[in-house]
Amino acid sequence: MRLREMEDTLQAIYGGDVDALVVNNDIFLLESAGAASNRLRQDVLGQMQDAVFAFDTAGHLIFINPAAEQKYGLAAADALGRSKASLFTETIEGDEEPAPPKDAEGRPAQRTSIAAHHRLISGESLFVEISLSTLVDAQGERFGSLAVVRDVSQRRRAMARRDALARLSESLRDLDDVAEVGFKAAAILGQTLGASRVGFGLVDLSTETLWVERDWTAPGVPSVAGMLRLRDYGSFIDDLKRNEIVRIPDVHTDARTLPARAAMQARAVRSLVNVPVFEHGVLVAFLFVNDTEVRAWPDDDLQFIQEVAERTRTAAERVRTAAALRDSEARLRDANEGLEAAVSARTRELLDAQEALRQAQKMEAVGQLTGGIAHDFNNLLGGMSASLQVLQKRLQQGRLDETERYVRMSTDAIKRAAALTQRLLAFARRQTLDPKPIDVNRLVAGMEELIRRSTGPDVVLEVVGAGGLWATRIDPSQLENSLLNLCINARDAMAPHGGRLTIETANKWFDDRTAAGRDLAPGQYVSLSVTDTGSGMPPEVIQRIFDPFFTTKPMGQGTGLGLSMVYGFVRQSGGQVRVYSELGKGTTMCLYLPRHVGASDEVEPAPDAGVIHSGAGRRVLVIEDEATIRTLMAEVLGEAGYEVLTADDGPSGLRILQAPGRIDMLITDVGLPGGLNGRQVADAARVTRAGLKVLFITGYAENAAVGNGLLDHGMQVLTKPFDIFTLAAKVREMSEAADPPSA
Repeated sequence: MRLREMEDTLQAIYGGDVDALVVNNDIFLLESAGAASNRLRQDVLGQMQDAVFAFDTAGHLIFINPAAEQKYGLAAADALGRSKASLFTETIEGDEEPAPPKDAEGRPAQRTSIAAHHRLISGESLFVEISLSTLVDAQGERFGSLAVVRDVSQRRRAMARRDALARLSESLRDLDDVAEVGFKAAAILGQTLGASRVGFGLVDLSTETLWVERDWTAPGVPSVAGMLRLRDYGSFIDDLKRNEIVRIPDVHTDARTLPARAAMQARAVRSLVNVPVFEHGVLVAFLFVNDTEVRAWPDDDLQFIQEVAERTRTAAERVRTAAALRDSEARLRDANEGLEAAVSARTRELLDAQEALRQAQKMEAVGQLTGGIAHDFNNLLGGMSASLQVLQKRLQQGRLDETERYVRMSTDAIKRAAALTQRLLAFARRQTLDPKPIDVNRLVAGMEELIRRSTGPDVVLEVVGAGGLWATRIDPSQLENSLLNLCINARDAMAPHGGRLTIETANKWFDDRTAAGRDLAPGQYVSLSVTDTGSGMPPEVIQRIFDPFFTTKPMGQGTGLGLSMVYGFVRQSGGQVRVYSELGKGTTMCLYLPRHVGASDEVEPAPDAGVIHSGAGRRVLVIEDEATIRTLMAEVLGEAGYEVLTADDGPSGLRILQAPGRIDMLITDVGLPGGLNGRQVADAARVTRAGLKVLFITGYAENAAVGNGLLDHGMQVLTKPFDIFTLAAKVREMSEAADPPSA
């Protein structure tokens, strides 16, 4: 029931106007209405949840109900007859003790309301609302007072702390000094809690000391600013080191501070709370809250203290960051103004050191490459040299019966040398690609029989082609080489017992997150994977498989360039290679190739070797700085019916192109002397000859010369060394193709 209604009821009981009372559904019968004239009925008051005290005119307790005993920590047997001041300390809000209430005619009034603060013997504080009534006897004489006390601490504290946190945020917003931030927070915290001292201190763990620059104190309480030896005040620092909050209601009884009670008393500390502040797992500071009286420090106090500590830490960090930024900007301005020359010199030194490091790394790589290819090229050159020497000897002797054999041996060695060169270029991602829209399923199907023969009868080949597979724009011959290389590696990994080899295609669509995990741009891709059931690879091998000349095969069985070639080719084509392997279970090598929107091209059959088609009088300009190659090209094309013009460098070739006269095709080396490379000559020629067809001949294609490895329409490439009949077939194919669109 409400406080005022309760007082009315009590007055009715006292006045003899009530014979029975219902409390919590129980009926209490009073002995008689008049029998209550000089005493209070405990059977009624005992049911009340609010504390009830009755004092005589001298201020001694004459009644206390069970709720008051429980809330105030009192026992009726001990408390009856004692003064109010010995039971609790009462502070009336407004600091004025109320006079006994009187009515309008000057007689004692029945009731008045008071807001007060009670400090209990235990140290606990209560905010209360008191309904104070005068007790009078049957003759109307006052014989005491009745106080019904309602605890509103939780409500009042919540309101006060909410307001305090709002003031704290507002106060800290514009401060730019860490010490001022700490002091402002300490003042608000101390005033809100009614504490005697609050402050922040920096901890030096090596000496177990606390530095307090400034603390807030209540009137009459001394400051502890300065250096404090923490062990002089007890062992609570051990709790702080464990990131535990220290709560001590009474330093005279707590084991952590009992030995230091004299030092605590000298500092006017009877109870305390310490909240640790950790950075990077180390105690660096703590917030301390002291009181001169015994204090229980309930959980809501601790929660409020922690909230203030956290907000203060955040504000202090903001101030430190801003100060560091200002300091950094100031130092930068000073450096720019006074040390520009020194900074420039140091920068040059760093750049020189970086260039020296890059040069050393480049020379190391060159050394690795040189050592790796020397053996292979020496073998190839040795084979070619021996074959040609024997051929020369047989010709001198007039023995022509086996000349074809030695010519074929030399030709095979040349082809192997060309393949090794292409692998080197692929590893460096510098080979010129001839990309076309292709159907990977069709390409795999065309190679299936070759792969079966290459892997042998012990390997079970399974091809799983995705339905509705997207097209991809890529160099088909390079993809064929890459697929064959992966399948042969898989075969070797399953040797000698064989196993299952699975070639699978699929459509993949990668979002930003998935693409980033594969080092790709988001979008649509075609995947081509080769999976074996071989020995698998450990992580340290996977990390190196794309390194040049790294191989796990025995000496003489592998160059270590195969996977480097695959990686370079796929990356240059805008794709990625990923390896998934588990020891003892097998490996999957997956190529991700960008999707091409459009129809795929049919794979064209290779030209018949030795067949030269008629050029039908077409005029061709050949620009080649190597005289032998230039002469042979001119002879073969001339025999095929082409009218051939020649030039040995870029400027002379461009002069021919800019002169009047018909030229149907330009055949040019990419790397030319005279200051103009083949691509520059072709671009300049197309300014006036927009439909000019161009065939680039190159042994090492510079990316800038052929458009970063991709060719414009009407341009194709032939890589040295090449079969001379392949050249004639390529020229005829381009001559008969549709003219490129004019600019």
